[in-house]
Amino acid sequence: MGFARTCSVALVGVEGVVVEVQADLEPGVAAFTLVGLPDKSLVESRDRVRAAVVNSGADWPQKKLTVGLSPASVPKGGSGFDLAVACAVLGAAERIDPRILADIVMVGELGLDGRVRPVRGVLPAVLAAADAGYEQVVVPESTAGEASLVPGISVLGVRSLRQLIAVLTDEPVPDEAPEDRTRPDPMLAGLSMPGSGAGTGLGGPLHDGHGLDLADVVGQLSARTAIEVAAAGGHHVMLSGPPGAGKTMLAERLPAVLPPLTREESLEVTAIHSVAGMLPPGKAMIDTAPYCAPHHSATMQSLVGGGPGVARPGAVSLSHRGVLFLDEAPEFSGQALDALRQPLESGHVVIARSAGVVRLPARFLMALAANPCPCGQYRALGGECDCPPATVRRYQARLSGPLIDRVDLRVEVDAVTRNELSGYGPRGDSTQVVADRVREARERAAARFADTPWRTNSEVPGHALRTRWPAAPGALDEAELDLERGFLTARGLDRVLRVAWTVADLAGRERPFAQDVALALQLRTGISRGVPMTIGAGS
Repeated sequence: MGFARTCSVALVGVEGVVVEVQADLEPGVAAFTLVGLPDKSLVESRDRVRAAVVNSGADWPQKKLTVGLSPASVPKGGSGFDLAVACAVLGAAERIDPRILADIVMVGELGLDGRVRPVRGVLPAVLAAADAGYEQVVVPESTAGEASLVPGISVLGVRSLRQLIAVLTDEPVPDEAPEDRTRPDPMLAGLSMPGSGAGTGLGGPLHDGHGLDLADVVGQLSARTAIEVAAAGGHHVMLSGPPGAGKTMLAERLPAVLPPLTREESLEVTAIHSVAGMLPPGKAMIDTAPYCAPHHSATMQSLVGGGPGVARPGAVSLSHRGVLFLDEAPEFSGQALDALRQPLESGHVVIARSAGVVRLPARFLMALAANPCPCGQYRALGGECDCPPATVRRYQARLSGPLIDRVDLRVEVDAVTRNELSGYGPRGDSTQVVADRVREARERAAARFADTPWRTNSEVPGHALRTRWPAAPGALDEAELDLERGFLTARGLDRVLRVAWTVADLAGRERPFAQDVALALQLRTGISRGVPMTIGAGS
């Protein structure tokens, strides 16, 4: 009779749970039983592990073998348990000293030839191991850089089971050919988001907007101001206007205006992308704001997360600490759009499935782009729109009132004029200039909220703003009058106050004055308040 144990990690959403992998050998008819609430992909590890052990030159024990995964109440899935199962079996068979295995966490998939293949979620798995007090982890060599992001952890990257056996038994380590990085990773090829059809379901690759300059956008003073305010305060923004006016160009340049991620934020974002299997090639850590632009055919599951079994991250989580851009927003399904209400308010998504409840982070900046009507020419180019009024109303009503009420900035983007396109009009500031102003405004807000859990104006509850950081006397008179007239909801008034604080931070003022609130109202309602659509000390 032999017994050995080692550890691996089960992922529940983007959080890891350390799992003890126990192997028990008893006399009897040779059999391999796997218990502990495994899913189908994990049950199949029995055949992968057996073949990998034999092809690595080790003997497979011809006894009754039982492998248990504890705690048994946690759902477990994926192929990341292969390496731990193989070593636990070899420990029970006394090929490896069982005492060595007890304090090691192993994550990796085994090929039939014994090669160790990368898996999703290495970073959150190592983070969970560190939180549980473990100091040694074994991962595939190609993910060792990702695992090394966690401080205080000794990381061993291996190419094959043969190498790991040699390391654990103090034998000469065999030389293995490195993985061919020029070929696409089969783990990522054809990756589909939950609920989508084919491809990523995101309408294109995720990128950070760097290399795109705001100076390339012609005209659009109001929209550029809205983009700057959105970046400085983390406010959601909606751009409405005819096709070709520059809505998408503005949204694509928004991530580059956002400040670089802190190390804590980078670990959060990297962990999410690691679980989704969408880390950029050759980049262990994401340090810039992500940008996600799902196609309007995306389902609710691909937006907020889901899928069979334990829910997987959706577009709102992949854009965590970055920008979620919904182009042609009225073309999205109403169910998918309304599912965004919870993350817009709380900064996370809670998904209930039969396998358990998963909480996924989703604190993103949402940018919406919409045409005014199906043809896009309503109130544009002198009113050359042929859409019937009823059609226009139905099209605009696809964005529900509760969703729009959560959008702080709503700007009309006008068609570009001939003079602007020819370069005779005023040119806007470059991305670098705007990013510097945004960074300074965020530093002012961060200093103000230093002893609070908030960092941007958009996160602060309205009650806290009104009581702890009041605006200048009389600054809110016009906004409160709009509330009485029914032009603003109570939520809308709070959001106007948040935007006014951001405008004041950009202008370098200690608190919002009447002109800051007026600009915030103008950006939210689209109604002129007699203030210029620029931000500065003299505005």
